[in-house]
Amino acid sequence: MTNAPVTPRKPARPEAPQRVDRLHRLGRWCARRPWWVICVWLLVLLTALAADRAWGGSYDDDFALPGTSVQTGSDLLDAHGSAGVRGTAAQIVLHTGTGSLAAHRGAVDTAVTELKKLPQVITVADPLNTPGAVSADGATGIMTVRFTENPARFAVSYLGGVDDAVHGLRADHVEVEYGGPLGQLARPKAADRLSEVIGLVTAVVVLLAGFGSVAAAGLPLLTAVAGLLTGISLLGLLAAEFTFGNAAPTLATMMGLGVGIDYALFLITRHRRLLRDVDDPAEAAGRAVATSGRAVIVAAATVAVALGGLYVSGVTFIGTLGVAAGLTVLVAAVAALTLAPAFLGVAGRRIDRWRVRTPVDEPTGTTDTWHRWAATVGRRPWLFLAVGALALAVLAIPAASMRLGHVDNGADPTDYTDRRAHDLIADGFGPGTNGQFTIVADLRDAQTDSATLSRTLHDPLAAAPGVARVTTPVAAGNQPTLLIATVTPDTGPQEQGTSDLLHRLEDDTLPDALAGTGARGYVTGVTAAQLTFRDVVLDRLPVIVAVVVAAAFLLLLTVFRSLLVALKAALLNLLSIGAAYGVVVAVFQWGWGSSLFGVEEPVPVESYVPMMMFAIVFGLSMDYEVFLLSRIRESWLHTKDNHLSVAAGLAGTARVITCAALIMTSVFLAFLLSTNVVIKMLALGLGVSVILDATVVRLVLVPSTMYLLGRANWWLPGWLDRLLPHLDPEGPAPAGTCDGRTLPALTAEETG
Repeated sequence: MTNAPVTPRKPARPEAPQRVDRLHRLGRWCARRPWWVICVWLLVLLTALAADRAWGGSYDDDFALPGTSVQTGSDLLDAHGSAGVRGTAAQIVLHTGTGSLAAHRGAVDTAVTELKKLPQVITVADPLNTPGAVSADGATGIMTVRFTENPARFAVSYLGGVDDAVHGLRADHVEVEYGGPLGQLARPKAADRLSEVIGLVTAVVVLLAGFGSVAAAGLPLLTAVAGLLTGISLLGLLAAEFTFGNAAPTLATMMGLGVGIDYALFLITRHRRLLRDVDDPAEAAGRAVATSGRAVIVAAATVAVALGGLYVSGVTFIGTLGVAAGLTVLVAAVAALTLAPAFLGVAGRRIDRWRVRTPVDEPTGTTDTWHRWAATVGRRPWLFLAVGALALAVLAIPAASMRLGHVDNGADPTDYTDRRAHDLIADGFGPGTNGQFTIVADLRDAQTDSATLSRTLHDPLAAAPGVARVTTPVAAGNQPTLLIATVTPDTGPQEQGTSDLLHRLEDDTLPDALAGTGARGYVTGVTAAQLTFRDVVLDRLPVIVAVVVAAAFLLLLTVFRSLLVALKAALLNLLSIGAAYGVVVAVFQWGWGSSLFGVEEPVPVESYVPMMMFAIVFGLSMDYEVFLLSRIRESWLHTKDNHLSVAAGLAGTARVITCAALIMTSVFLAFLLSTNVVIKMLALGLGVSVILDATVVRLVLVPSTMYLLGRANWWLPGWLDRLLPHLDPEGPAPAGTCDGRTLPALTAEETG
């Protein structure tokens, strides 16, 4: 038989009794009282949007690294430093194309005076009166402004005051660029809205092509958008109380929109299949929620477990990014389980109205394309396993050379003011000036006076390999409790030499120079914090991988009652994640085609990208794994025929998983338009991983391994079976067909 449109069926025989569980009742209740459910969702959505607008917080890349040199040094500066080292520093870079900056003394003095009048400003350092603040050729100067808090959090309107303060310099033909957090504030607005629109438009096209009717295509989109807007609004309210990184809302949008469409699509597809056998649309919706809805819960729980595992890193910044993404995933699951059946209740049997082609859902025979593909794989499972594994292994090769670091402003477009400031500083003062370290010596327990310690500390710092120059250590404030110096590396902040210098200063230079003095030395500053953050993440990554894989393995083991199925899923997902890593390294670190994505030079992989990718990709991969294995297991419980069950599960889910993967891939890849290089990395990595997961893994590796394992797929030691709780991924299966066979509903005993 071929794919058939949804039409009413005249029952040929009475249906076997159904075990009506809570999910079944929930779906049926929502479908029979759709307007109540829709009104409640609308009220919740509008309330969340209004509350977010009124009380929502902002996002900022602020993180703490307790117990590290960089954090201790920063805390000492905050507690004992003078006004000149407190607060958050930002650079205003001045450059004159001809002559010397000193020729514009009047304009510089006026700008310094006006900047000091701005709210939130602590100090302004006049570059013409600050040693080392003017380049050797006199053409470039750095005006350091210290704010009471991070200016990146200020309203964009604050820039108007800064522009007015430096207007005289620009009028005097001096180029003025903003660096650091002030430059971040001046960046153009991200194109996230455009990315969302592209993802939604692509979803419409895919759904119309895949399922044939406007109504069937529109319902998953309405459900996903409602869940996404609610989730993002709730995240904004949380941001008022907790610190979330700048990437949090974008990451949450990518995840919420992608899985929101997927979850609603899986449920609505099952509903349309059940309409062939059930006269009452509300009953069909109830059964869809009781079956595919249960798989949605398992899938969402798996994603949440993977994202929650990020807290094992011990870095709150990483953990909160996982919370942001997990929040929209959970809201999307709730929307699929309640709002989707309500929409189905409104649509009734008219779900295939406004057709653009003959509507289709799931195949009902054994002669369709996907059954034939399953049979092809089944004839040569070893060949397909080898080819699929080899393809992923080749893609994963670049991952072996992955270099973690921080993507600095040098990778941004040249129309950004902070990129231009970065380039002016590098050209005028050397590349290391963009990645300076602050040396803090704590003298509270020192047995030597500060003047002697200053001389003792300066020479070893200046002689350290990789140091371009170092300032003389000076006391911070009136009380000589701290000595502060600035070290400028030979290399830029993204280069390996700067990282090596940080470790050399912390491990050798400072301990040796201060030995026997009672003083303690620390390396801090923005660049030191970024590099230390990378080291912490790299150290914790194996722990996170182990925790997430173990948690997902136990969940799948509990759900599918199979040791080998759970183990296979974990191993195949690790292979696909390695391939996604390899693509990210090749594009961004090696520079293969990076210019196509708006990145003009090779950059290191942002330190937290592998960790975030692992948690997200592992969770999303398990989504498709759960839906595919749920259908295979359903057929296995009916037939006890492994080959038939693998073919039935593959054919039954291939269309919907393919459409879902196309939609999620388009959502992720659309965010390559983002102005943030880190978001581009995540977008490409996640998009590639979904493509590989829906093709190589689901269509080749999973069926080939399950064919080879045979009945061993469903083996579970008796003692382990007794220990594990019973969680059925699909619940009581509805009466219907499986590979062309008419089947009664599963009993409670059959479902385990």
